[in-house]
Amino acid sequence: MEGIRIREIQKSDNEQLAAVIREVFIADGYPKTGTAFADPQLNFMFETYNRPRSVYFVVEENNSIIGGAGVGPLENSTENICELQKMYFLKEARGKGIGAQLIQKCLAKAREFGYEKCYLETLPEMLAAQHLYRKAGFEYLCEPLGATGHTTCPIWMLKELKTDN
Repeated sequence: MEGIRIREIQKSDNEQLAAVIREVFIADGYPKTGTAFADPQLNFMFETYNRPRSVYFVVEENNSIIGGAGVGPLENSTENICELQKMYFLKEARGKGIGAQLIQKCLAKAREFGYEKCYLETLPEMLAAQHLYRKAGFEYLCEPLGATGHTTCPIWMLKELKTDN
C-alpha cells in the first residue's frame, strides 16, 4: 500500500470525489436512481460531512482520489446510530486491504463520536463489500432503519459499537 494515504476530506476534493463515486456506479453498472449516485449532496461532500458527529475520509494514491467512506448520523432515526456512508473504490483500489482499513477508521471515529451502533445499506450485487462488512462485524437486518432515500439498496446491515474494541 505504498503511496496510498487516507485522510479527512477537504473542500477541494468535492469535484474529484463525486467523479470517482459516479465512475464506480457507471463502470460496475449499478442503479443510478435510489442510490448514492443520485444524492444531491454528492457534489458537496466536504460540506455534508463538515458537521458534528460526522467525518468523511478519502483514499489517495499518488495525489489522486481512488475511494472513500464516511460516517454520519442516520437520517430520521431517534436512536444513537450512525451510518457508514458512501464507501466506494475505483477498480484499481480494490483487493488491497484498503476497504478493511477504512472501515476500521470510520468505526473508530463513530465510537469516538459516541454512537452505539453503525448501520449501512448496500446493493445485492456488491458481494465483495458485503463480505468485507461481515468480516468487520456487521450483521444482516430484515428491514431498513431510518429513512435514507436509497430505495434500491435492499441490503441492510448493523454493527454494535463497543468501546472496548
